[in-house]
Amino acid sequence: MDRGVTAPLAGHFKLFSKQYPQSSEEKEEMSRVPYASVVGSLMYAMVCTKTDLAYAVSIVSRFMSNLEKQHCEVVKWVL
Repeated sequence: MDRGVTAPLAGHFKLFSKQYPQSSEEKEEMSRVPYASVVGSLMYAMVCTKTDLAYAVSIVSRFMSNLEKQHCEVVKWVL
């Protein structure tokens, strides 16, 4: 039986502004991730149908310019 998730943003994810790619390889890898597009899709879903996504979208949208792998994991969780 699938129980689903009660909150779109799980408590075990911790996001900080000091989380950012350290090496140039990490920066290059993260530049290929369509993070902004996915966050935009979440915003569309939030506005049209799922207003409970508002908090999660506000958190993940803070890291669009300087994202790290942890941020991508959170977006995957929300999806």
